[in-house]
Amino acid sequence: MNVQVIAGLDGVILWVSGAMPGKIHDLTAARVWGIPRELEKVGILTLADKDYQGIEGTIVVTPYKGKNKPESQKRAN
Repeated sequence: MNVQVIAGLDGVILWVSGAMPGKIHDLTAARVWGIPRELEKVGILTLADKDYQGIEGTIVVTPYKGKNKPESQKRAN
């Protein structure tokens, strides 16, 4: 099952999507629920896991991918 959750920095859940089949990629589910559009509207910095890399039109910070990352990227992750 794929469920999208938006929480505040304090961990309080602000929004929960409906359930989708687990085979749906997280970024696809986010697009289905209109999350990128809403994040762009409010213009807030958003922290997300690496499945959201490439999300369009939003200020989203995702971890660095790949092997042999420099120490600065390892610390940032």
